[in-house]
Amino acid sequence: MAEEVVAPQAVNDLVDYNNVGQVVKELFCGTVGGFAQVLVGQPFDMTKVRMQTSAVPASATEVIKKLVKNEGIMAFYKGTLVPLVGVGACVSCQFGVNETMKRFFRWKDNNKHGALTRGQYYMSGFVSGTANALLATPIEHVRIRLQLQKGPKTTAEYQGSWDCAKKLLQKGALMRGLTATTLRTSHGFGIYFFTYEGLLANEARRGVLRQDVPAWKVSLFGALAGACFWATTYPFDVVKSIIQADRLNGPRYAGSVYNVAKTVYRERGPRVFVSGFVPTMLRSLPVNGATFAAFETAMRLVK
Repeated sequence: MAEEVVAPQAVNDLVDYNNVGQVVKELFCGTVGGFAQVLVGQPFDMTKVRMQTSAVPASATEVIKKLVKNEGIMAFYKGTLVPLVGVGACVSCQFGVNETMKRFFRWKDNNKHGALTRGQYYMSGFVSGTANALLATPIEHVRIRLQLQKGPKTTAEYQGSWDCAKKLLQKGALMRGLTATTLRTSHGFGIYFFTYEGLLANEARRGVLRQDVPAWKVSLFGALAGACFWATTYPFDVVKSIIQADRLNGPRYAGSVYNVAKTVYRERGPRVFVSGFVPTMLRSLPVNGATFAAFETAMRLVK
């Protein structure tokens, strides 16, 4: 029999799984978490993408110095508009779907005490990540295209987020990288929410309800969940970034994710699959800490 862990749910959290009002609240609070994620994480993400897609290996320090010197400090926030709106939607989706799946498992098992198995926590996150990929793919594709642009905006190919999205859509390339993104987010969010809920379960065993867990602990648990996400999915993210950064006409990296990974491995060696890993992990700690803190705080306020 699968071992149960008890989630620290208040009695009024045990709502019917089809409660529309509760879903709306979770989607709103997820959006708040998404805004926090973008504002904290965009400079780290810019550094990661430049490292992942550079033909010549470069350290994070080298990338940052070159970026500031040639493009200015605000270059770290290139392509922020679409992520601010889009990542808000993505995080709203991932939290909303995850919470809905948790309610579904409680309803299916006629579970009145909020107890879920570890497998159910993972599957809730897995479904959340699969849904998330449909939103994340075009948003991240646009962001990468804008992050890799150099020179003045007047001569740039893309004059902003919406212009980039429109041109990619016209070329039928907006959803490029969907398979790699899905491989990353499905398993990744399974691990992500499994880790976070497991840490909250430890608080529950000590008699602490979810709404009473202090903000610093919520941030710490979110940071650890984010680190586990990237530690188990990073090579997929590298392949996704390379696919999305490839030229639109006659791309060099075509075919399945496996074939692209083989080609990249042959050209750049195994180190390419950890390129940018350090700034990504450094980014994941404050970003996911802020995301969960914003989500849980918003949920407490709307209740």
